[in-house]
Amino acid sequence: MATLKEKKEEIVGSYKTHGSDTGSSQVQIALLSQRITELTEHFKTHPKDNHSRRGLLKMVSRRKKLLEYLKSRDIGKYHDLIDKLGLRK
Repeated sequence: MATLKEKKEEIVGSYKTHGSDTGSSQVQIALLSQRITELTEHFKTHPKDNHSRRGLLKMVSRRKKLLEYLKSRDIGKYHDLIDKLGLRK
């Protein structure tokens, strides 16, 4: 299993738009999606962890806002990212 830093570098590497890109909307959404997936798995074994659930809801809200921003700025990148991450059906 890869360490947290290696996972993050891999995600940033696959979603960056240019060489030194670490903070674009696409990268932020991909990183949030990874953390949301990990927390969702955590809740399958720890259903009463309400403190972490609050953090999960904040992450989902942040990702939703970033997706809305990306959709308003560049619809093509938005659709590519949605398809790549498998978020919407």
